[in-house]
Amino acid sequence: MAATPASSSPDTLDVDPAFALHRGGKLEVRSTVPVRDAGDLSLAYTPGVARVCTAIADNPALAGEYTWVPNVVAVVSDGTAVLGLGDIGPSAAMPVMEGKALLFKEFAGVDAVPICLDCTDVDALVETVVRLAPSFGGINLEDISAPRCFEVEDRLRDLLDIPVFHDDQHGTAIVVLAALKNAARLTGRPLGGLRAVVAGAGASGVAVTKILLEAGVGDIAVADSKGMIYEGREGLNPVKEALASQTNKAGHTGSTEDALAGADVFIGLSGSTVSEQAIASMAPDAFVFALSNPTPEVEPDVAAKHVAVVATGRSDHPNQINNVLAFPGVFRGALDVRATTITENMKVAAATALADVVGDDLSATYVIPSPFDDRVAPAVTAAVAAQARGDGVARA
Repeated sequence: MAATPASSSPDTLDVDPAFALHRGGKLEVRSTVPVRDAGDLSLAYTPGVARVCTAIADNPALAGEYTWVPNVVAVVSDGTAVLGLGDIGPSAAMPVMEGKALLFKEFAGVDAVPICLDCTDVDALVETVVRLAPSFGGINLEDISAPRCFEVEDRLRDLLDIPVFHDDQHGTAIVVLAALKNAARLTGRPLGGLRAVVAGAGASGVAVTKILLEAGVGDIAVADSKGMIYEGREGLNPVKEALASQTNKAGHTGSTEDALAGADVFIGLSGSTVSEQAIASMAPDAFVFALSNPTPEVEPDVAAKHVAVVATGRSDHPNQINNVLAFPGVFRGALDVRATTITENMKVAAATALADVVGDDLSATYVIPSPFDDRVAPAVTAAVAAQARGDGVARA
């Protein structure tokens, strides 16, 4: 990340193009109806608005037709785990949340409102979002640190009848699964025949592991900062205990690098480093997804000497694992059918649709489409909406 200029005066900061672009924020609210005269005013506001309010009071479902609520997502953060910057607080998180809202609009036509909350207690976060929820058709949780993020999402999903989606978890997981599906197709192997090692047991690492298990990957071993997670390891929190019970069939107890010997897949989500020797010890035609940003766990050019497919989280290398490939279409599809939740099947459907966009152009440097491929959001939208109907969670 570029260094902040020494002087903090606005004129000096604006020599940096990032500061210049962010001046005044990146969002605004625009009206969708004209107010040209008293007649327009009387319909948009009083007295005409009262007839609409009364009808909604009598039949709350009408809010889905006569307000903007069904097309609006709250992008909610407490600023505790921002973009690799860590716990920088709600004010400093706002540029990121604005950016997220911008991407919702640009890629899928979804209106989104950034909301940065000055509280980190789980109960306070949940209560605040529940009280805000009537104003929104969906909740996108963002940059909330683990393990609190798991409880916040689970409780909100139980309490609300609108989609709740923690993008750091599920957006990453959807795109990783899509890329892995295509990497496996490229090398002619079924997902069930793969053994994966995931470095990182935070929000994204846990979600990636869960979706890969759901998709049928043969075995997955997960490592945290203390080494491999396995049943019986002391000091595991409830989330990691659940992981231990579902993963690591081979019983690895050492380091990430030890577990990579003979593995088919490495997925890095930890910010740690992995040696070239460890990558070279993987199975033939292996895959390395070194996703930490800005510094991958292993340099892509180094990994490419030993494996069939390399993906990163960076835009300056092929196969970028970018959440913007998933979350706009996921919410667009869920909102279009007024889904009450986002199911695991909907996430897998999104990953399959995303993988299918690549089609016959599949190659080692093209296992995932570009965020600027205009086929992406419509494909994910359609798949998510169809699966929501199939899962019985659609209301339209």
